[in-house]
Amino acid sequence: MATPHIGAEPGDFAPCVLMPGDPHRARRIAHDLLTDVRQVTDVRGILGFTGRYLGEPMSVMASGMGAPSMSIYATELFRFYGVERIVRVGTAGALQDSLSLGDVIVASAAHTDATTATAPVPGVTLSLAPSPRLLVDAIAVAGDAARVGPVLSSDYFYLDRPEVLDRLAALGTLAVEMEAAGLYAVAAAERREALTVLTVTDQLRTGEAMDAATRETRYQRMVDIAARALLARPFGGATEPHKPAQG
Repeated sequence: MATPHIGAEPGDFAPCVLMPGDPHRARRIAHDLLTDVRQVTDVRGILGFTGRYLGEPMSVMASGMGAPSMSIYATELFRFYGVERIVRVGTAGALQDSLSLGDVIVASAAHTDATTATAPVPGVTLSLAPSPRLLVDAIAVAGDAARVGPVLSSDYFYLDRPEVLDRLAALGTLAVEMEAAGLYAVAAAERREALTVLTVTDQLRTGEAMDAATRETRYQRMVDIAARALLARPFGGATEPHKPAQG
């Protein structure tokens, strides 16, 4: 049965889902990565697809922009469609001088300026983090091809706050994006697994940035790491995928 925001039927989604923000990028990733692809939802222009990756069922669905949008779609996928693992694959602005355009980040934690970390438990600020097992799988898959560390999930795309970003960078925060905290909070509430893997498209220290066309296509390494982590498949290997934890 369809939900208010997803028009798919039961069984249309695989247990493992890749979630870019952009619906067009979801379509491109699905057709580049998966075989036997079929579209399963297009409500409000948010596209979802299911096919096979390395012989295993996998879905790709857009999340839209920001934690509220991510939270809606992740909740409905986990709660109503039997999804067990979601990996966000998206873009980020680098806070560290050592990061360059095209570098891949695995987000081991998500700081946030939203109420996502404080609203669920009064008086407590939650530590928003990915599934430990999924994080370990991604680190094993990526090897030296990714940086691992915390990111900031901000509700404010255009707000200029250099003093805040400088303090976060001094604490080792790698980059800024908008959805990881929302995904991690939903996964914790639904007792499912989640992770965020990002490509650096803007270097906030130098002002360098990818153009729009490059942003749409320079994601292959990020997606390969994320998809293989979902199935616990190393590059060049054929190990059995982990069975996701049951809630």
